[in-house]
Formats: sequence, C-alpha cells, structure tokens
Amino acid sequence: MKKYVATRMVTMFGVLMITLLITIALVGSNMDTILKQGIVFQVRSEITEDPTIAESFSSVNEFERFVQNQIDHRINILGLDEPWHSPQRIGLTMYKILLLDFGHATFLTSDAGSSNVKDIIFEKLPRTILLFTTATIIISIIGIFLGALSASKIGSVIDRITSSFAIISSSFPVWWIGMLMIFLFAFTYQIFPARATPDIPSSDPGYIAALLYHMTLPLITIVMIGFGSWAYLVRNFMVGIMQEDFIMAKKTIGINNKKIIYSHALKNAAPPIITVLALSLSGSLGGAIITEAVFDWPGMGRLYFEAITVMDLPVIIGSTYILTVFFLASIFIADLLYGYFDPRVRTGQ
Repeated sequence: MKKYVATRMVTMFGVLMITLLITIALVGSNMDTILKQGIVFQVRSEITEDPTIAESFSSVNEFERFVQNQIDHRINILGLDEPWHSPQRIGLTMYKILLLDFGHATFLTSDAGSSNVKDIIFEKLPRTILLFTTATIIISIIGIFLGALSASKIGSVIDRITSSFAIISSSFPVWWIGMLMIFLFAFTYQIFPARATPDIPSSDPGYIAALLYHMTLPLITIVMIGFGSWAYLVRNFMVGIMQEDFIMAKKTIGINNKKIIYSHALKNAAPPIITVLALSLSGSLGGAIITEAVFDWPGMGRLYFEAITVMDLPVIIGSTYILTVFFLASIFIADLLYGYFDPRVRTGQ
C-alpha cells in the first residue's frame, strides 16, 4: 500500500508540474507585457504622490531618465530583463506558484480591497466549495439510493422513470435551466433572490445566513440536473453485480433483499462509484464558471469568468493552479479509496 501511495503522489505531482508549465507557456509573453506595464504604472504613481521628487530635477529630460532608471531597476529585481521562456524565469515562476505566491492582480480586487491574488482566491474558494460540495453530497446520496433501488427492480416503473429522467435532465444545459429557475422562483413567485450574491458586506454578522439563503436556488438547480444521471450510473454499475453468483446465493439462503442491495451489492459497486464521485466533485469545482456566472454566485467560477473577461493573467494562473490542485487531490483520494475497496488495484493484479 505504501508503494501504491508513493507512486500515485509522484504521478500527481508530475501532472501538476506539467499543467503549470503549459499554463505559463500559454500566457508567458502576455504576462511579461502586463507585469512591465504594472511596474511603469506603480513607479509613476509613487513619484506623482511625492511632488518634491519632480521638483528636485532641473529639466524634464533628467526627470524622465530618473523615472526610466527606476523602472529598469525594478524590472531587473523581478528578473523581467530575462525572456519569459528562460529556464531561470520559468523555474522562479513555478517555485513562486508552488508557494502560493501569485503576485498582485492587474484589475481585480477582493471584497476587502486587496489586490493580492492569494487573498482574492482564498476569499472566493470557500464559497465554491460550499455550493458544489453540498450539491455533490446531496446528488450522490439521492443517486446512490435511487440507483440501487432501480437496479433491484429492472424494468419496473421506478427503473423506467429513473432512466428517462436521467436522459432528460442531462440533455438540458445548466445555464438554460438556471435561467428558467430564476424566472420562475425569483421573478414569477419571488421566493428566492435573482442574484446569489448577498447585498450585505461579508463583514456583517448576518452574512453567512444571507449567503446560505442566496445559495438555495443554485443548489436546487444543480441537484435537480445532476441526481438523475447519478442514479442511472449507479443503476448500471449494480445491474451486473445483482446477477453475480454470490448475490444469488444470498437470496437463496433468505437474506433480506434490502440488506443484499445496500450492504453487499452496493459495497462491491463502491470502487467505480467512488471514482465517479471524485470526478464529479472536482469537475464541478472546475466547471463552475457557467453556473456561478448565471446565478452571480461569488465564487471561483465567477472570479475565473471576470479574470478572463479583463485578461487578468495573475488571477487566471492562480485560479488554474488552485483548481488543478483540488482536481488532483480528489483523484488521489479516489485512488486511495479504490485501492482500499479493491486490493487488486494496489497489488497490481
């Protein structure tokens, strides 16, 4: 088991490094331009705030040379005089990212007014985790029990309804269902607010309660779209297991049917179910852009959308790194649980 865990950790770290390298390569030249423009703006702003600096020079040319020298000095300190694709620059950038040093955002800020990318991300991340983890847990619970029930009654009314609902619910895009839900429950019946972002500041004592209330409509939408597909997947996983000899033997000796389904058959279907659960959770975190943009949920998805809209590259890189880490962590946990439930995986058989 130790060898299996070590192998998976090395593999995940390698994937993370490759993802970082590809991301840096895609935005490298643009990143340099933005960083240098940021330095120019920062230097000129500092000099403008102190009029005595400009007054100490006898000519405009001398003043401009001083400003340019300050800009060049800061560029050299940050290593921006080297091309972005040089090993030194790439290595330093990856090292900083690994330490969660993403620098400062070009345009975006946190609710508290900070331009530090780490502050912005860690302000939004808990809200995305709250929404999509809660939704995934509810979806998986409903889906597992409904799917197991359908697998035990192949061809029944419940089985046909489950299969039909899975096909229908997965056929509609989340943004379309989201717009319908907003129109129905926010404008027609006015049960929930149209925007999932609370109107009160995050420092207000009632912010958490307001956030949970605003979360209800997107949560209902995600669960309604997702649980049918989950139930159908679980049903297909368990159909074959229900035909196995050991299940038939347990039925023959008179063991309660519910115990057979939820204790024995479901346990044997656990490895693929856990894998799908991990992929669903990590995928929902990474695919939150559309959902959060539709409902205006103040999480990572909307942050990513805003960063792409204004081309705030430090935020894009930081968000990509964090979401990749979460994706790999969920896959790693799934692999461990898979190895626990199926010893053949960790022994390589």
